[in-house]
Amino acid sequence: MRKKHTIDMCSGSIADKILLFALPLMASSILQLLFNAADVAVVGRYAGKEALAAVGSNTSLINLLINLFVGLSVGTNVVVARDLGAGRHSSVNRSVHTAMTLALVSGTAMMVLGTVMTRRLLEWTSSPTDVIDLASVYMRIYFLGLPANFVYNFGAAILRAQGDTRRPLFFLTFSGVVNVLLNLIFVIQLHLDVAGVALATIISQYISAALVVWCMTQEQGPLHLNLKQLGLNWTVVRQIIRVGLPAGLQGVVFSLSNVVIQSSLNSFDDAALVAGSAASSNIEGFIYAGMNAFNQAAITFVGQNYGAAERSRVDRVSRQCIAFSALTGLVLGNLAYFFGAPLAGIYAPDEPEVVRQALLRMLFICCPYSLCGMMDTLVGILRGLGSAVIPMFVSIVGACGLRLLWVAAIFPLCRTPACLYLSYPVTWVITGLFHLVFLIFVVRPRAFAKLQNTESAYLP
Repeated sequence: MRKKHTIDMCSGSIADKILLFALPLMASSILQLLFNAADVAVVGRYAGKEALAAVGSNTSLINLLINLFVGLSVGTNVVVARDLGAGRHSSVNRSVHTAMTLALVSGTAMMVLGTVMTRRLLEWTSSPTDVIDLASVYMRIYFLGLPANFVYNFGAAILRAQGDTRRPLFFLTFSGVVNVLLNLIFVIQLHLDVAGVALATIISQYISAALVVWCMTQEQGPLHLNLKQLGLNWTVVRQIIRVGLPAGLQGVVFSLSNVVIQSSLNSFDDAALVAGSAASSNIEGFIYAGMNAFNQAAITFVGQNYGAAERSRVDRVSRQCIAFSALTGLVLGNLAYFFGAPLAGIYAPDEPEVVRQALLRMLFICCPYSLCGMMDTLVGILRGLGSAVIPMFVSIVGACGLRLLWVAAIFPLCRTPACLYLSYPVTWVITGLFHLVFLIFVVRPRAFAKLQNTESAYLP
């Protein structure tokens, strides 16, 4: 008998199951974003635009440092989903214990590296001189929460592999409420400013990590976690790395290009510009969370159906996930721009120049955001088919390479924030087209041919 929190992805209707999977995941992602959004909103309202810039200016840098290892959670999701679809339950259980151990080890390593290197990293990215001290405080405290961040993301990826997106939503709802309450106490009552919002964030992260670990220890079947059996199975580690490392490197590539653009914005040495970009970036995050839910659905649904050798369902899942993602980005992105002034005003009340700068960024990023959603969903399909190396190289060239070229060659000719923002939709279109070509003419034919020759569906 199928448990109520799982989804049968390999038979029956598809669209309603994708929505059943994606909507709780969308809500979970939005709640996770609220950790940072609450930080930015509270500090902007009660501690001033310098503190707002300090929190917002290091977002791209933090993402750059953690995306490599969080990308491994994508590999975990693919490996577990593939084995669940094929009915290899003993392999699933080995993957569960290896993945959670890997999360703890890598999270601890990044915590140590981040806290030691904080000041130097901010200097390398040209953090504005008037906010670098506050930004250093925020980042050092934030890095202390990385072990919890990694454990939660790996655990949630494992639960998603069986279609369980609802319980992670409940965990994040609880920890999100705690985060908001602690923000109000630490900043308004105790006047801790950026240190207060950082402390609230990491406390809530440890709560969500503890809840997901508890959930997995109570799980019956192949996803059961026994803390006494934690350890690394190197065969599983290689399988996770085969998909997850290129996915993580791809995340690093995108974050690197964002860091370069953030550094270019910082070069204007304008706190209002940096604060406005930070406010817009947080609003964009909610739209991206909506689109990314269908990217995650594509990874899991394609992975399970490919593991079960359901070729026709792989194609149907792919088309429907792309359509859902594009529609979500089109609607939410343009609504965000239409209501951009009051939304940006939440982060910076009585700061009209910050709001103006936020609207400028939203025009170039939120309105065409559906292009990014389609591009990412194509990547999710490729990963679900086991191909992670090709998307990584395409992203290196299409995202990082072209954006670096843009900053080096085009930005000096038109030195404005709008010129920097235009690089995003241009690179989304080019990179997405390359992903589509490789999916249709290279990866899909190879993946389906491989089903005829071996039960192992992992591609180089």
